[in-house]
Amino acid sequence: MHQPHAEPRRSIYYDYQVFDAWLPSQHLKEPRTPVVIAGAGPIGLVTALALAQHGVYSVVLESERQVSEGSRAIAFTRRSMEILQQVDVADRITASGLPWNCGNSFYRGQRVFRMENPHDPDDRFFPLINIQQQYIEQYLAEACAASPLVELRWGNKLLSLAQDANGATLEVDTAEGPYTLKTDWLVAADGARSTVRTLMDLKLEGASYEGKFVIADIRVDLPLPTERLAFFDPGWNPGNTILMHREPHGLWRLDYQLPPGETPEEALKPESLKARIDAQLAMIGHAGVPWEMDWCSVYSARALTLPDYVHGRVLFTGDAAHLLPIFGVRGANTGFQDAQALAWRLALVATGVARPELLASYSSERVAAAREIIDEAGKSIRFMTPPTRGFRLLRDAVLSLSLSQPFVGPLYHWRTSRPHEYGASPLNAAGDDNDKFEVGPGHGAPPRSVRLGPDDFLLDHLDHRFTLLCATECAIPSTIPADLLAVFDELRANGVPLQVIAVGASQAVGGADQTLPDANGHLRERHGLKAGGAYLLRPDHHICARWLHLDAPRLRAALINAAGLNKEL
Repeated sequence: MHQPHAEPRRSIYYDYQVFDAWLPSQHLKEPRTPVVIAGAGPIGLVTALALAQHGVYSVVLESERQVSEGSRAIAFTRRSMEILQQVDVADRITASGLPWNCGNSFYRGQRVFRMENPHDPDDRFFPLINIQQQYIEQYLAEACAASPLVELRWGNKLLSLAQDANGATLEVDTAEGPYTLKTDWLVAADGARSTVRTLMDLKLEGASYEGKFVIADIRVDLPLPTERLAFFDPGWNPGNTILMHREPHGLWRLDYQLPPGETPEEALKPESLKARIDAQLAMIGHAGVPWEMDWCSVYSARALTLPDYVHGRVLFTGDAAHLLPIFGVRGANTGFQDAQALAWRLALVATGVARPELLASYSSERVAAAREIIDEAGKSIRFMTPPTRGFRLLRDAVLSLSLSQPFVGPLYHWRTSRPHEYGASPLNAAGDDNDKFEVGPGHGAPPRSVRLGPDDFLLDHLDHRFTLLCATECAIPSTIPADLLAVFDELRANGVPLQVIAVGASQAVGGADQTLPDANGHLRERHGLKAGGAYLLRPDHHICARWLHLDAPRLRAALINAAGLNKEL
C-alpha cells in the first residue's frame, strides 16, 4: 500500500498543505476515463485545465499529497505567462511574482555583459517573472479543484500499465491498496524520473554533462535589483559558475557549480553549504550578512529527449519527454508549450472530431523544438561547464578578453527560452498567401503582441479555439460574406471549435463573434493586414494560415487540414 509523506514539508516562507488522499473505497466504481494524466506538476495541471476548456474530463494521478518542495522552476517567460493566462492563473502569478528583463555576467569583479530582453508597450507580460514553483502548482491545483472536468487524485501512485489499440489499463496504488483504472489516453507528465517512461523502457537521447550544481534557497536581505546575476571563475570557486536570482518573500536562489568529483552528499553537508554561501555573499560585498536556509538540492546539466512523444495510447510531455538544462530557463517553460500544443489536439481526438494521426504533428513539432533547444542549450552548457580541456581553454580566453574587449560580451548570452515557430508543420496551409506577405509573423509563429487599450491586448481575445482574424473596412458597416459564414457553420457542426474576430470596423460586424475597432490600425499594421485579409490561428495561438484576400474554399481547406478531421467533408 502506498503511504506518501503525510506531514507538511518544512519551509520558512511557504505553508504546505497536505491534501486528503483519494481512496477507491470512497468512490463508486467508475467507467472508462477519457484521459488520465500521470503527474500533478505544472505541466500535468496545465494539460488538465486546457483539456477541460475543450470539455474533456481527465483524472490526474499524483503519488504525493503536497505540491513540490523548493523553488525548482523559478523564472517564467512571457510565452509561459501567455499560456498560463489561457488557463486563468496568470493574474495570480503577476500579483505575487517579481518581473524582470535584464541579466548580468561578471568576471573578476567586473560586469562584462548585460543582456536586456525587449519589452515594449504592446507586451502584456514582462519578458520574465520570478516565482517559486510551489505557488505555480498551488494556483493550478486550485483551478483544477474548481473545475468539474478535472479530478485530482492525491496519494495515487502508478504501478503498471498495459495498452492496446483502444486505450490503456493502469494499476494504481493507494493507502488502502491498488485499484485498476482504464483510460482511452494516458498523458505522461510525471517529470524527469518518469514512472511511465521507465515502465515502457523508453530511452532518452542526447548528452549528460559532468557539471553538477547546488540549488540553495536562502532568506537574506540584499539591496540588489531583480535581475539574473552570473559569476564566472570566482576566487572562491575557481573555474566554475554561480547564478543568483531574487525570489518573492525575501528569498534569493543561488546555483553554484561543484568541483569535479564532489558528491551531492558532500555538497549538501551544512558546513559545506555555509562556507560556500558565505563566500559568495562576501564576494558581492555583503560579508557577514545573516541568512537562513529554506531548501537545497543538487542537479546535473542534461540535454536529452525522447525521439517520439507518441507511443500508441501514451503521450509524453514536459520533463517526461525531455530533460533540458536550466540555463536559459528552458525546463518548465518548454513544458508549458508542450502542454498547450498537446491539449487541443488530444481534445479533438478524444471527442472523435479528429483522427488520432493528428497527434503525430504534436510529436514532430515538439521533438523538433526540443532538439533546437538542446542545440542552443549545449552552447550555454559548454560555456558554463566546459566538458573538455579544449573547451575550458576557449572559455577562459573569452573570459580574459571580455575584461577589455566589449565585442566578446555577447558570447556570454544564455539564449533565453522563446516560443518555437512551427514553420515546417504539416498543419500549415499549403495554398495560402504566406509567402506573399511583406510583414507580419508567418507560418508556425505566434501572432504579434498588440495593445488595444489601457488594459486590453490582442492576447486577451484569444482562447482555446481556432481563431480567424479578419481585416475589414473601418467606417462601412459590414457582414461577413455568406460563403464564409457557410464554412464557419459547416466546420462548427463537425466539432471544430472556431471563433471569428473582425478587425478594423467601427461597428459590430455581422457573423463575427467579436469586433476589434483597431482605430489606429496598429494591429493590422503589425500583421500586414488590409481589408479582406485574414490570419488563422490554431488553439495554441500559432499561425497555420494567412491570406491577403480570404476566400471560402481556401479557408475550408486550411481548417480541415489543421483540425485533422475524422471524416471527409
